[in-house]
Amino acid sequence: MDHQYYKEYYELERSHWWFQAREKIIVGCIEKLIHKKQLGKDLKILNVGCGTGRSSEYLSAFGKVTSIEYDKFCCEFAKEKTGLEIIHGSITELPFDATEFDLVCAFDVIEHVQDDSLAVSELKRVVKNNGVVFITVPAYMSLWSHHDVINHHFRRYKLDEVKKLFAKADDGKKILSSYFNTFLFPPIYLFRKLSNLMKSGKNRSGSGSDFEAFKPRISNRILYAIMHLEGKFINRNIKFPFGVSILYLWTKNGQHR
Repeated sequence: MDHQYYKEYYELERSHWWFQAREKIIVGCIEKLIHKKQLGKDLKILNVGCGTGRSSEYLSAFGKVTSIEYDKFCCEFAKEKTGLEIIHGSITELPFDATEFDLVCAFDVIEHVQDDSLAVSELKRVVKNNGVVFITVPAYMSLWSHHDVINHHFRRYKLDEVKKLFAKADDGKKILSSYFNTFLFPPIYLFRKLSNLMKSGKNRSGSGSDFEAFKPRISNRILYAIMHLEGKFINRNIKFPFGVSILYLWTKNGQHR
């Protein structure tokens, strides 16, 4: 990712409707696991691909967070901005012992990795027995656009493809999976198709990212409210059959605490 883009991301992760709504959905899922005693309290958490650090900030409400980031510039930028301790490292070669963490998170990370199978196996390796791996990824190659190019994505996923990544070894089971950002799928699909047809690749900001679209404060609040509502359905075990993104939670073999 371009260095200037990280600076934009720092602001976007703290103000943009998509990041804020995704945060609420993620936090809601973790709270549900704790409530159901599938996770304990005061967790030992690994946040892989922490970016500018916002996800590590909100994960810290659940325990001690170890953050790791592959991009050296982003790693130093996030340290300076947040004061967090962030390790420079790769998801395909995590510098930790096996079965070390209660909760291992990778939010919109594995699509950036050429060998996503190796990435998932590393996430599974470092999580404790009875622990949880929690990932989110972008959905559907039909939504591929310049947004994916500028973010250096290798792919977008179908839910079945994510399931296959985790099912390659009989070492655990899925505990929750769903598409999300479903209610806004039609306008986002149309926006990306039109953008691809026009081959503009860039919006007024020049970044080319979808995150620069719909920035006025009123539309930001409305879009946040729409996507945030989906989290309430997911926490009631209502799964969405399609969406712009996917969430997947997996637990390593063993009896839940």
